[in-house]
Amino acid sequence: MSSLIVPPILTSPRDDAIKLHGAFKGWGCDTAVVIDILAHRDAAQRALIQQDYRAMYSEDLCKRLSSELSGKLEMAVLLWMHDPAGRDAVVVRNSLTTGNLKAATEVICSRTPSQIQLIRQHYHSKFGVHLEDDIKRHTSGDHEKLLLAYVSPPWNEGLEVDRQMVENDAKALYKAGEKRLGTDERTFIRIFCERSRAHLAYVASVYHSMYGNSLKKVVKKETSGNFEYGLLTILKCSENPAKYFAKVLHKAMKGLGTDDTTLVRVIVTRTEIDMQYIKAEYSKKYMKTLTDAVHSETSGNYRAFLLSLLGPKY
Repeated sequence: MSSLIVPPILTSPRDDAIKLHGAFKGWGCDTAVVIDILAHRDAAQRALIQQDYRAMYSEDLCKRLSSELSGKLEMAVLLWMHDPAGRDAVVVRNSLTTGNLKAATEVICSRTPSQIQLIRQHYHSKFGVHLEDDIKRHTSGDHEKLLLAYVSPPWNEGLEVDRQMVENDAKALYKAGEKRLGTDERTFIRIFCERSRAHLAYVASVYHSMYGNSLKKVVKKETSGNFEYGLLTILKCSENPAKYFAKVLHKAMKGLGTDDTTLVRVIVTRTEIDMQYIKAEYSKKYMKTLTDAVHSETSGNYRAFLLSLLGPKY
């Protein structure tokens, strides 16, 4: 469920474009106007504003925003201006090419099959290369095999679960991990990448009943590094994606300093998808609202923009 608050009576994209152009005029930028408009428009509306802005002023709105804003606010607003699949493609590309493999793994392994298909299309049209080729170029070993398997067909998104197949998968994972010396990584990759979320969540439950151990603990014991992180992301998102992202956000704000790149990535990419559920999970787990946490870790216009995306506290 989205946390985005769009006004009940909207101004036209043309009027929004005119107001934004006015905010850029004169000495400095009227950032409050930029936030008030852009933080309260959905992906389709933002696309129309960009279209009308270019038609009226022969200028790319994102380029203008880049020259008018700076720092963390610029990073957040520019990421927000993309449509969801295009944004994911940009995040994955930047993360792969700059060596932030954890971020690339998070985005890929937390997305549904239908989202992955759209990301692949956008990736190729934006960058002229296939996502699979960049994964091969920038990752290696079991981590590479996992990501390649996850972004490739066959995909299964159904809610139907076959009890016998679930038990067979639980047994196969036991034989591939706890039962043997060493780990059969191929079995983990096959089951985690080829099964639906509903099926995998059921496998985790049945595994615990059959062998008295959680599948998450098994993954942590049997694997490591980015491969482990990818498997855990797939598994946790099969059970409760909102809980997974609440934890990612908490970790980004925990301790000294804030991981603003992660904070922005998660808030911006989940606002129009499931941020209301993430806020609920955050409050339940950390006894503090996500809004209060973000408020205490950020400041100025950057804070105002993120809080606008988050919407009401509850």
